Amino acid sequence: MSHYEASIREPLVLGDKSYHDITEDIAKPIEGKANKNWYIAFYISLAAMLWGFGCIFYTVGTGIGVWGLNKNIGWAWDITNFVWWVGIGHAGTLISAVLLLFRQKWRMAINRSAEAMTIFAVFQAGLFPIIHMGRPWNGYWVMPIPNQFGSLWVNFNSPLLWDVFAISTYLSVSLVFWWTGLLPDFAMIRDRAVKPFQKKIYALLSFGWSGRAKDWQRFEEVSLVLAGLATPLVLSVHTIVSMDFATSINPGWHSTIFPPYFVAGAIFSGFAMVQTLLGIMRKVTNMEDYITRMHVEYMNIVIILTGGIVAVAYATEFFIAWYTGSPYENYTYLSVGAATGPYAWAFYSLLFFNILTPQILWFKKIRRSFIWSFIISIFINIGMWFERFDIIAIVLSKGHLPSTWWRFEPTFVDVGIFIGTIGFFFVLFLLYARTFPVIAQAEVKTILKSSGEFYKKRLAQGIPTKPTIVIAEKKIIEVDSSDKNIKE
Repeated sequence: MSHYEASIREPLVLGDKSYHDITEDIAKPIEGKANKNWYIAFYISLAAMLWGFGCIFYTVGTGIGVWGLNKNIGWAWDITNFVWWVGIGHAGTLISAVLLLFRQKWRMAINRSAEAMTIFAVFQAGLFPIIHMGRPWNGYWVMPIPNQFGSLWVNFNSPLLWDVFAISTYLSVSLVFWWTGLLPDFAMIRDRAVKPFQKKIYALLSFGWSGRAKDWQRFEEVSLVLAGLATPLVLSVHTIVSMDFATSINPGWHSTIFPPYFVAGAIFSGFAMVQTLLGIMRKVTNMEDYITRMHVEYMNIVIILTGGIVAVAYATEFFIAWYTGSPYENYTYLSVGAATGPYAWAFYSLLFFNILTPQILWFKKIRRSFIWSFIISIFINIGMWFERFDIIAIVLSKGHLPSTWWRFEPTFVDVGIFIGTIGFFFVLFLLYARTFPVIAQAEVKTILKSSGEFYKKRLAQGIPTKPTIVIAEKKIIEVDSSDKNIKE
């Protein structure tokens, strides 16, 4: 990799960092004690998680009747949450796979946490269809396996079954990708570990990584292959989730725009969640020198792009609803259905959070601000939840037959389970931040000499950063001329 990069580019690693400093900084949250911010975030998340688990046990013990579902609206809050969580997982794969193939340097500081976010989000998403069955102990029925009912097989024509395949494939590929990237970092923690038990655990986790050239060669090859496999998954998973709706005959659902619209929305909400998490993680693990304004700005540019695609998709939906001349489509979208009906508040919230709010990011000052990015990312997360709620609740509440019209109102159990999954997600993420290296140190080291602040300054001053030969005490030593501490 070249040591040179245009000096006009801002550094991606701030401060006077050497390779050793990077190792120290990234190992610190694991080897040291957690700071106060970590404990505050953890206990709040744990309380939310326990409340959610209580609501899940109550649902399973009593029945689905404790939710706000009714004879007409069989999907509502739970499937809204399912689609929302699956969407949030998309940015991790996009950052780690697509940006790896495009050789983007800025992904290196954020890919590890984005991949972890993908896996934890898919865990939350998978909970909802299982609870929604009402009898979660029969969950294995969705798998095409020989069973006790003779020749009873799942319906391979159903998009709900495609969902099971898509999500399980997505989870397994993401998990392998994430773990492969972690191997050199686990080995680094293993070699630094003082306690024998900790050394044993990290030795197991690192799969005997030794750091030989052969290890690195295989690592690079496997990363590229997995990136190639994961890239189609970015598109396919949410496409299949959209087919849960698009293959039905409900007005407002049977639309060919759903697959690209859902994928763009997923990347949009996924990047927003990465912004939210990195805003918290910078403070909790003291990684301000590695997650910089440049990272925030690049992610905000992706948010502007995908937000624009989502806005065009909304406009297309409304135009087609009017252009088809179908009174049912027209009704669902334009009149009592969305814009002026009982769910109008959700509809206008969606427009405000998803279309108007991201436009503020066109201003460079706001795009580069940590606080503004954090606030806008939370707004987008709320807006994308409303999008899924509108698609599901509005369409099901107004079907072809007026006699089947019904309203959905969530109960405290619906709300409790959702808040519980948010708590569970953050509990997993905070525990991960204390036990796993949150930044891919091996990858950040590869860009230190081209994108590190210290090296860029030296280059701007015309000081060489290539190795030179120094003669000291009649011994020839090869050192890095830009190293701050030249030692024998």
